[in-house]
Amino acid sequence: MKKITLLLASTVCYMLVGCGAAEIKKEEEPAERKLVWSDEFDYTGLPDSTKWSYDTGGHGWGNNEKQFYTEGRLENASVKNGILNITAIKENFEGASYTSARFTSKNKGDWKYGRMEIKAKMPKGRGLWPAIWMLPTDWKYGDWPKSGEIDIMEHVGYLPDSVFGTVHTDAYNHRIGTQKGKNTFRSDLSEAFHVYTLDWDENEIKIFIDQELYFTYPNEKKTYREWPFDQRFHLLMNMAVGGDWGGSRGIDDSIFPQAMQVDWVRVYQ
Repeated sequence: MKKITLLLASTVCYMLVGCGAAEIKKEEEPAERKLVWSDEFDYTGLPDSTKWSYDTGGHGWGNNEKQFYTEGRLENASVKNGILNITAIKENFEGASYTSARFTSKNKGDWKYGRMEIKAKMPKGRGLWPAIWMLPTDWKYGDWPKSGEIDIMEHVGYLPDSVFGTVHTDAYNHRIGTQKGKNTFRSDLSEAFHVYTLDWDENEIKIFIDQELYFTYPNEKKTYREWPFDQRFHLLMNMAVGGDWGGSRGIDDSIFPQAMQVDWVRVYQ
């Protein structure tokens, strides 16, 4: 594990409530679970349209992001050599200064509980904000954050050795400074692939990197405000540029293009 300075640790803890040195526990593969959905990216071209749709636009996405998310554009989203590349480019497009892509499995892959595993390699550079996460499919309890959000992995380029696992609910979310999450560290996030995992059942949410558990969120058995996670959710993968968190230390325009690379996505129940 990479040694970090007190300044870096202070910055990380500012972003997440209850963080600090995450306790890491090694866990074995889950027993008796069945693979119910996957994309191995063993083809060439655009991502499989039977499994993924695009979110598009350049309106900031609630975070003052700077990119325009495109659809069906190989420059921003392509599969080759067994890898999905989600690529951010510095270019003028539809009034934005950057392009990228954001994928969703909504209505093509939706689950209540399960183990979601994603093998990915992070991009490199200040101003990038890649994420692998989940949103509710049916929004039973209302708009964000009432129906919940699960961030399996977030990474910001100005913290190159850090990844974050977080949940947001009506009671616990970043708008009121109460979000629940932790961070952990790797020195090679943009040089090597790592497996990011969510294990989710009716009692708790657990988030891992390479089978090492670093964040657990228990079901407090109260109301939907604490636990909206009894409904269907779907996967999202995207690469934002800038934004309130990703761009809080500016954007280095010399880094582009940059890609988050995804080797595979697997869901077990």
